[in-house]
Amino acid sequence: SVPACCSARYSLALLACLGFFLLYALRVNLSVALVDMVEPNTSLANNVTSNVCPEHSSAINVPRNTTGVKYSWDADTQGWILGSFFYGYIITQIPGGYLASKIGGKLLLGFGIFGTSVFTLLTPLAANLGVGYLIAVRALEGLGEGVTFPAMHSMWSSWAPPLERSKLLSISYAGAQLGTVVSLPLSGLICYYMNWVYVFYIFGALGVLWWFFWMFFVSDTPETHRSISHAEREYILSSLKDQLSTQKSVPWRPMLGSLPLWAIVVAHFSYNWTFYTLLTLLPTYMKEILRFDAQENGFLSALPYFGCWLCIILSGQIADYLREKQNFSTVCVRKCFTLIGMIGPAVFLVAAGFIGCNYALAVAFVTISTTLGGFCTPGYSINHLDIAPSYAGILLGITNSFATIPGMVGPVIAKNLTHNNTVAEWQMVFYIAASINLFGAIFFALFASGEVQDWAVSGYHLYRN
Repeated sequence: SVPACCSARYSLALLACLGFFLLYALRVNLSVALVDMVEPNTSLANNVTSNVCPEHSSAINVPRNTTGVKYSWDADTQGWILGSFFYGYIITQIPGGYLASKIGGKLLLGFGIFGTSVFTLLTPLAANLGVGYLIAVRALEGLGEGVTFPAMHSMWSSWAPPLERSKLLSISYAGAQLGTVVSLPLSGLICYYMNWVYVFYIFGALGVLWWFFWMFFVSDTPETHRSISHAEREYILSSLKDQLSTQKSVPWRPMLGSLPLWAIVVAHFSYNWTFYTLLTLLPTYMKEILRFDAQENGFLSALPYFGCWLCIILSGQIADYLREKQNFSTVCVRKCFTLIGMIGPAVFLVAAGFIGCNYALAVAFVTISTTLGGFCTPGYSINHLDIAPSYAGILLGITNSFATIPGMVGPVIAKNLTHNNTVAEWQMVFYIAASINLFGAIFFALFASGEVQDWAVSGYHLYRN
């Protein structure tokens, strides 16, 4: 094989990693800044804080910058503002995959992130104009981000040699977790010492800067790359020669009737249910039940995502090692990693509901739960490329559309279940998430495949039609 160091494919993985880092920073920065954008008395009006656990606040009084404009948005309005992102995000998933197969992933991903960055820069202006404008800008950011994952999957279908898929894709997508890790505490610090508007200006400007590098250094395929070595180009092209389809039309009917695709859909939906429920509600749980302010300790709320990031990078290396050196079949690796990555989190999530007021243990359990979820990346998460490399972008668009629903529904259901903020209510939230995870893991283990499907290879439609 061709050495990894300084190779074009690993340069692509690193630039993509930076891109997804910025995407997630642009996505989660609002949830931190929102606390500062709202007048203190209008946020959750006299919420019933449970009296189960003793208060333990470790607030150090640092002179805080309070020059930012404050808005009087009630809890419902804040919910709409935070949810509006997903309404844009779900619309562009499948079109994103389809477009990437037509115009290439480079432009689509580049402009997806560029657009999101520009709308982020406009966020303070939109907030000043009114809630409607802010919701519109967030939905437009969602539209921009919606094309990014399908576009990246589409690019990897022509860049990633089959035996390096887990490594390369894990590196590029791990940026998303790292973006969450860095931007949660960093946005808090920016709000604290500067002014909330800078959260949007700083991350938005970085996104525009990244775009210049991406447009200059990246190309859609190894054939069109400016500085790729001859050996590397040959190595990538020869490794993919039997895997890609030359037909121009998309085989929609056999694709949508394919059980291995539905196995990914169910796994993706289940995993995201837990992921989004935690991402949006963990600070609430810590504050209302454990009486521990996650806002003061952005580092603790970022810890689970740091664990997940490490796990994605390592498990991606392990998965390819097992396939290449130990001759494990692809489907065996994908199923085992998915089982660990979904049953592990379910167990620790339920456990987190039963440890009373021991918040150190609560943080530990939630961290372990989220960390183990990292095993899903070399599991179901890149399985699209195993079953249909030519249509990987479209397949990801399909599974990600279903997997966005938990982002819109999960937190709403959880909020409705926890009206009185009792421990029993929260246990219920954790139970639901865990059982959905368990179901997804079993379904994937039964029906997933690691082989390129018949309908995904050219010539298939000749004897179908």
